[in-house]
Amino acid sequence: MDRETILKQFQVEGDVASVEPYGSGHINHTYLATMTGGKKYILQGINTTIFKNTDELMENILNVTSYLREEIIRTGGDPARETLTVVMAKDGSSYYSDEDGSKWRVYEFIEGAQTFDAVESNEDFYQSAVAFGKFQAKLANFPADSLHETIPNFHNTAKRFGDFERAVAEDVKGRAAEVEKEIAFVRERREEMSLLHDMLAKGELPLRVTHNDTKLNNIMIDSKTHQAICVIDLDTVMPGLSAHDFGDAIRFGANTAAEDEPDVSKVSLSLELFALYVKGFLEGCGGRLTPNEVKMLPMGAKMMTLECGMRFLADYLEGDVYFKISREKHNLDRCRTQFALVADMEKKWQQMCELCQ
Repeated sequence: MDRETILKQFQVEGDVASVEPYGSGHINHTYLATMTGGKKYILQGINTTIFKNTDELMENILNVTSYLREEIIRTGGDPARETLTVVMAKDGSSYYSDEDGSKWRVYEFIEGAQTFDAVESNEDFYQSAVAFGKFQAKLANFPADSLHETIPNFHNTAKRFGDFERAVAEDVKGRAAEVEKEIAFVRERREEMSLLHDMLAKGELPLRVTHNDTKLNNIMIDSKTHQAICVIDLDTVMPGLSAHDFGDAIRFGANTAAEDEPDVSKVSLSLELFALYVKGFLEGCGGRLTPNEVKMLPMGAKMMTLECGMRFLADYLEGDVYFKISREKHNLDRCRTQFALVADMEKKWQQMCELCQ
């Protein structure tokens, strides 16, 4: 079924003038649809390989965006620009299944805003921190436990460690011998891996609505004011910990090197960017985080980085089956970059903790 016909299954205004590929996302197929009257929509083919239950996925998104819309209106904001608006299908569903069984959804397009794939300035990074902090604040009273886990155990570091150990034991490609140092690096830190989840279980950390993919390119920046206005890509919105959202942003944005930099001497934690993100995130949160949550932000950064490195290493041991690679030992380079960043965080731990307090 062609994309124009798919669009006609939704409650859109006007006839389709054009449908073009849009954005740089790796998970879903995204298109910008322009209608005869000038109205624009985002059409997305949902990746059902990763998100197996479309009903639960869309239920999460509808519940969260509906709640955000009410909060934005209550505080005098513009819900058309400050949260995603799901366009319903003509049959009343939040998505449409075509004749091939592919799942499609439509959002209203947010005019006068853009996303950035890389941090072009410190201000961009700060704005993303404020936006993800506000996301936490606006959803602070949302019942997080009512959300479905669209990817179970997504940031359960202890569970990821179990998967990693299985990959080491099976060693299907005979690569374990060459990465003994990296394997040892992971094992030396196993005691910390369950710390955050243990605190959650004891009631020492609250369950939050978390985004779980807090990269800069999941923020819409207003083209005129250059301020962050909207958090997008809500597929991984799940119950989780604020430290995970904070930590993933630091892992991605405060590293002085690229995620796959082969020369680990270039890898370090920028304390300047770390401090900037802390400032923006806590400002955005507006006092909604508990003292324990603030205290655990550095641990969130360390665990998200360690977990990511562990996943890259496990994938290398399994034959590069999950993460796309563009060169031999690409996943090994990625893993070493993450571990170098963890090691640098450990050297700067006292400063990280002081900056958060």
